[in-house]
Amino acid sequence: MADPGTIVSPYWELTFDADGDVDGSERDRLLAQVAERGVRDLMVFAHGWNDDRSSATALYRRFFAPIPGLAPHARLGYVGVIWPSMRFSDEPIPDFPRSTAVAAAQPAGLDADTQRALVAVFPDRAALIGRLARMLDERPDGAQGLAEFGRLVRQLIDGERLPGVADTEEEGEPRVFAEDPATACAEFAEALASVRSAAAPAEGFSIPNPWEGAKELLRQAAYYTMKRRAGTVGERGLGPAIGRLAGAVPGVRVHLMGHSFGGRLVSFALRGLPDGVGAVKSVTLLQGAFSHYAFAERVPQAPDQAGALKDQQRRIDGPLVACYSHFDSALGTFYPLASRLSGDDRSCVGSEIAALLGPEWGAMGHDGVQAVPGAARLDLATALASGLPATGCVSVDAASVVRRGGPPAGAHSDIVHAELARVVLAAGRIG
Repeated sequence: MADPGTIVSPYWELTFDADGDVDGSERDRLLAQVAERGVRDLMVFAHGWNDDRSSATALYRRFFAPIPGLAPHARLGYVGVIWPSMRFSDEPIPDFPRSTAVAAAQPAGLDADTQRALVAVFPDRAALIGRLARMLDERPDGAQGLAEFGRLVRQLIDGERLPGVADTEEEGEPRVFAEDPATACAEFAEALASVRSAAAPAEGFSIPNPWEGAKELLRQAAYYTMKRRAGTVGERGLGPAIGRLAGAVPGVRVHLMGHSFGGRLVSFALRGLPDGVGAVKSVTLLQGAFSHYAFAERVPQAPDQAGALKDQQRRIDGPLVACYSHFDSALGTFYPLASRLSGDDRSCVGSEIAALLGPEWGAMGHDGVQAVPGAARLDLATALASGLPATGCVSVDAASVVRRGGPPAGAHSDIVHAELARVVLAAGRIG
């Protein structure tokens, strides 16, 4: 049934833990009620780095709101996926109230809300998180202090690796955590200064303190953890749940969509589908925070390797659509920098980072699907006017609407647009 805070109906939630185990009562309610309510097209949305149920539900409420009016005759149902992720509170989300997304002009330390969110995600590491917060406030002098900070950040993510799930060379641990912490923090500080200077040119560009990049190193550790968890929840949790739904309600058409790491989650759900299940009719990725080579037959820089999700788009009885925007600073600047900090003498700042580091480290939500033969590329206006291919991978440049947001994430969370809801409907041949 619909949550009181949602507009659409019928609406259900599926809650997963970090290992991909689903809340059984929620799953069973969904299986029983989808048939009872006569749902033909079920829209399943996975959030990115929202840090609580209320933030995720707010996203679903806003994104789903125009859909009934756009497809008034469709027999629709809606599912919000809830999984253990988090967001740093200094990442602004366009159009969300200040209580949900604080403005970016915050001190470099770890605010109380973010510290609580980190403890919720890493419940057995509260003391360690407290030490990191104190170091960000105190900024001990010299490379030794940054080295200790880097050691503690690396300790935070130890044990988060789950062998066999989302675990390939191409999707593995970013080298940033193996590099010298002082070098990493200095490069992050330079990148942050460049992004902020681009957002407010009148303020100019000053030489940054490496400690200004230390918080970004911690942020990337959290991102790394969320990235791996998203793959685990998708493959071990959502994929099998869709399989059970298809068995219980033959003929139901499932449409997966995900924002940021939620895009990774729904993509890895394809790898977790039981054999023979053809219920997934479309997948739409909104600013997907994972490798643009995930579906590649061969990674160009390593032709003997394939993407982590090679051929998984064939599990979809319809298209896989990746919406992307070059206004996404989180994916255009910090994703490639965290994925491949080389430690050499090159300066990598602002919009130049992706070019300097090369395409090997690009993200799906910044430049779309790469190295998949036959994949289509369209701008948003063309996609909405002329329609989408019936199958295969499709990249849609959504920069005409996904363009607002301040540093450090840029437009990464600027996804609540009726135009993107129309893309989802077009991908699923709904209405």
